[in-house]
Amino acid sequence: MAGEGDSEPRKSFKLMGFLDVQSVPCARESVLYGSVGSLVAGLGYFLATSRVRRSCDVAVGGFICTMLGYWFYCRYNLAQQRIRQRMLKEAVRNKILYEGSHLDPARKQTDNERSDS
Repeated sequence: MAGEGDSEPRKSFKLMGFLDVQSVPCARESVLYGSVGSLVAGLGYFLATSRVRRSCDVAVGGFICTMLGYWFYCRYNLAQQRIRQRMLKEAVRNKILYEGSHLDPARKQTDNERSDS
């Protein structure tokens, strides 16, 4: 039966021929938010002034600004998350490595508390 269990890769969507929206982190969300920003900016300007050509210019500007703004925001958060993951991974590795040994910080603390009593 065709279609069952096929692990056929899906076709990727490339924006402007070079930006693979499916595989690049934050690209899909940036394009989606950019299109919403474009719609809001262009429609808002059109409703305020009734100038069609200028509304289209504002919509393109809104798309670019919103997309780039969300792109940098998302990439910054992604970098922070990767740093936190790296620190957590190192902490877990150290906990596993030093747990129960004389280098264990938790054990030293309980030993000091016992000697103070």
